[in-house]
Amino acid sequence: MVKNWWDIQVLCDPALEDTVFWRFELLGALGTSSQRKANQRLIQAYFPQNAYELLDVAAIALLLRQDALCAQLPQPQTSWGLIDEEDWSKSWKQYWHPQDVGDRLLINPAWLPTPETDRKIIKLDPGVAFGTGAHATTQLCLESLEMRLEAKGDADIIIADVGCGSGILSIGALLLGAKRSYAVDTDALAVQATAENRDMNGLPSDRLVVQEGSLDQLVTGLAEPVDGILCNILAEVILDLIPQMGEISKPSTWGILSGILLEQSKLVADTLEQHGWVVATLWRRQDWCCLNIRRA
Repeated sequence: MVKNWWDIQVLCDPALEDTVFWRFELLGALGTSSQRKANQRLIQAYFPQNAYELLDVAAIALLLRQDALCAQLPQPQTSWGLIDEEDWSKSWKQYWHPQDVGDRLLINPAWLPTPETDRKIIKLDPGVAFGTGAHATTQLCLESLEMRLEAKGDADIIIADVGCGSGILSIGALLLGAKRSYAVDTDALAVQATAENRDMNGLPSDRLVVQEGSLDQLVTGLAEPVDGILCNILAEVILDLIPQMGEISKPSTWGILSGILLEQSKLVADTLEQHGWVVATLWRRQDWCCLNIRRA
């Protein structure tokens, strides 16, 4: 039997876009997309019908209206309907296009021709995993990686990618010159997506090692500490991971942490300081920020 999905569409002010993405992620959306619509943004999210009744979907629309009201922004227009799994798996792809990130990377949807460019090309098919490169948090991580790896100027950097999603950060790190990335995610579909994207980009499995799990998997499984830690998840998860990060670190290890709302950054920074880390720089895009950290 074909599984049905709720396709929720939100037409909103661009200033509300990050809040809508955050709300959908918090509520368990298994896929999102965004496109420009005149002076507004049209955001789509997909929820499995077997987990959400009609009243649940209506409640989501109410939450989005409340978010807009709190932010003193125009009320979004929310609509929804049911589609089958095959339609959902294809429909969002028509809105995703090649995208430059930073000075050296280009994210190219796997189903489109490879463009002529001097940039390093990340071929990507995220499936239902987070990480298309369209979200501000992913872009901030990739730009931070570019800065960090250019500054190091060597090819011996070992990365830990905690919550790897589609594998986009690990692939970007390797294309920018890192030697190896150990990627983990608690979602088996994300692990599969990372492995498939690794192979699509011609990277050997001994350079991008991916497995199901979280930071504790790396603590027990790594033979030696890593040079850099990548973590693009929600702030609540990062706070739980910080006490263990030192167990896979050297005195010179750095980290790039994102998925953090600006209002959450002080709590994350204070927790980092309590466990032997300092925030070297904070990069902001809209309401999101990325913390570039190092050992104290």
